[in-house]
Amino acid sequence: MRAVAALAAGRDREDVAAVFQVSLKAVDKWWAKWLAGGREALVTQPRGRRVGEHQVLNEVEQQAVRQAVLDHRPCDVGLAGQLWTRAGVGNLIAKLYRVRLTEQGVGKYLRRWGLTFQRPDKRAVEQNAEAVHVWHEERCPAIRAQAKAEGSEVLFADQVGIRSDQVTGRTWGERGRTPIVRRTGNRFSVNAMSAISTKGRMHFMVFTDTFDADVMCRFLDRLAGHFEHKVHLVLDGHSAHRSRKVRAWLAAHPDRIELHFLPSYSPELNPDELVNADLKRSLPMHHRARDQAQLAAETRRFFHRRQRQPHIVRGYFGGPHVRYVLE
Repeated sequence: MRAVAALAAGRDREDVAAVFQVSLKAVDKWWAKWLAGGREALVTQPRGRRVGEHQVLNEVEQQAVRQAVLDHRPCDVGLAGQLWTRAGVGNLIAKLYRVRLTEQGVGKYLRRWGLTFQRPDKRAVEQNAEAVHVWHEERCPAIRAQAKAEGSEVLFADQVGIRSDQVTGRTWGERGRTPIVRRTGNRFSVNAMSAISTKGRMHFMVFTDTFDADVMCRFLDRLAGHFEHKVHLVLDGHSAHRSRKVRAWLAAHPDRIELHFLPSYSPELNPDELVNADLKRSLPMHHRARDQAQLAAETRRFFHRRQRQPHIVRGYFGGPHVRYVLE
């Protein structure tokens, strides 16, 4: 543009070429473009092939491969593995269309299709999709409506085990040298049961014995003591939750707590699972427990801390798979 402006102002083409350090041919080319199409003709055009031009796979083939990656595992289509990699997608393309692509070429297709490399969520093959649909559309809304009509409260509960040798998360270290975390060589564990509500309330119990019907009844006693109104408690179908002792306790306290069970093999529907994940993620940052009593104390400290942070408790209900509780 500046060269053309100089030519239009009457400068010689030789002077313009010298000033801008280009050839006379370039100056003549710019001037010809200016005369033919004005400023728009001088705008730099992208070089190389247009996006999608001369692709090995046509649009229909690309859509078929993309859908296969989204709907199936490699082992479902006769390939090895449970998760898709660029090499796996390349093998699928070769199997379907007798075309071999480099991993870089496969990566370009994957990006063009809007796919990214992610850590997958896990789902049990035994999960009943229809039961999950009914839970979303019918059972959970009915529980909320019943609680609202009674002036009661809905809580989600779950139990978790914490081991002394558990180390989760990552830490910084020197490149090429794996960091070492010092911990006790003794193995011991504690268990906890917690319940949370959308109001930011959290109730818990830490114990060292095995989780069974007696422990569950003890937790129900403690939970009922914190409320003046009835509680609708949502949890999974653990055998202790459905035991004869628990049913007897519920029959003796019909106006205190009512249990509701999530669909089988569907832990992702329980917001309290996020409490368990938070506990296991947070505990290694703080605990140096050398025995079971210290580990139990550290676990209690975590729950006491969260009880004073109702905004975090409410945040557990914001997870992508449990947001339905708020809708």
